[in-house]
Amino acid sequence: MPKHISAIVFVLIFILGFASPVQAATLRSTWVENEIYQYNHPFASQLPQELATKMQKMKASPFAFYRGTDHIFYRDMQTLPSSGFVNSSTSAIWLEGDMHLQNLGGMRDSNDNNVFDTTDFDEGYLGPYVWDLRRMAVSILLTAKENGLSSSDAQDIVRNFLDAYLNKMSDFKGTNDELSYRLESGNTNGVVKDLIQKASDNSRSSLLSKYTQLNNSNNRVFQTPSELQPVSGSTYSDIAGTMSSYIASIPSSKRYNNSYYALKDIRLKLGSGTGSLGKYRYYLLIEGPSSATDDDRILEMKQEGSSVVAIAVPGLLPTSVYGNQEGARVAIATKAMLSNTDPLVGYTTVSSIPFMVHEKSPYQVDFDYTLLTTKSKFMDAMGYAGKVVAKNHAISDKDYDAAIIPVSVDKEVTETMQGMPNLIRYELMKCCT
Repeated sequence: MPKHISAIVFVLIFILGFASPVQAATLRSTWVENEIYQYNHPFASQLPQELATKMQKMKASPFAFYRGTDHIFYRDMQTLPSSGFVNSSTSAIWLEGDMHLQNLGGMRDSNDNNVFDTTDFDEGYLGPYVWDLRRMAVSILLTAKENGLSSSDAQDIVRNFLDAYLNKMSDFKGTNDELSYRLESGNTNGVVKDLIQKASDNSRSSLLSKYTQLNNSNNRVFQTPSELQPVSGSTYSDIAGTMSSYIASIPSSKRYNNSYYALKDIRLKLGSGTGSLGKYRYYLLIEGPSSATDDDRILEMKQEGSSVVAIAVPGLLPTSVYGNQEGARVAIATKAMLSNTDPLVGYTTVSSIPFMVHEKSPYQVDFDYTLLTTKSKFMDAMGYAGKVVAKNHAISDKDYDAAIIPVSVDKEVTETMQGMPNLIRYELMKCCT
């Protein structure tokens, strides 16, 4: 493991409070370095340059390191108890799995609503509801520190996030309001409202102009900047050969005519994200609703592995639920926790590697936490984040598929926490600070 990672490991140990004596921190540092190596080494042979990029990104800040080491978080969840505010019904609900600030963003749903919501479900899996809260709480503390806020202000922001979550869960109890709940420009303020507006101002033509061009035959193809690399003929053929499997993975009610999915070009996408660097990610250009060149669609095909949540609770989500296909797991998690889901969400397998497929949306804008420069801005934004996580959990219960989650999660969480809101705040703050 590169030596420069050691310094970030050491810093993170003290920020998260995993160890205080220098000797204990040194032991933890050695363990963390080994975990990073063991987790990432399997990808070294396929995209070594992407792993180098991942290590470079991770050393930028403790938060960047945290983004790239979700597997370590779940190693720790194996030993950190959740008793007192988790019962049998709330210990196995759908989790986003890698809940942090930059997995939130502005987007447009399939009903053309511009909303603030969760943007990534690669680690979607079952587990105790508090794990999503803990992971977000730590990301708040790290980004607040990076933005120059005091420790006491950061802890107030975490409490506000938790209060917003619990209050919204209580609001959902006994109703079906979660099924239509969304955060839009009309019921948000500040940075979040600006983010939603920015997403709504985007256009398909601008996305196509960014990544594609018309060739001499007036056919649209990908450009070839450094982050979009041509693929070999065999890779192109392998991906093209799995398109029928991808199409079949889409429910018939959301499936378009086969001509919609006609493949026009493929590129290997480099440099995206942090935790997923080292895995294959392809952009696929398809025909879209007509033969015109201005309504083509870009699909993102992401290699998927086992969810990191399964490190802490192996087998909690039966493989029969997703046919032992990790791309299918991500597709199911996405549809469980989002309303009006992208109709192009599906999955396929290329050369024995599972992939999740969805549209590279022109209207998705990542959350920029560097804009949260004051306590009031941060408090406001994380109040909305708490509501989003509550919505994720509430709509993915029996409302989505009672065969997976047979209970009302909003009811169970609210009743479990009845009269104990300070306990969950105390326990979460204790584990995160």
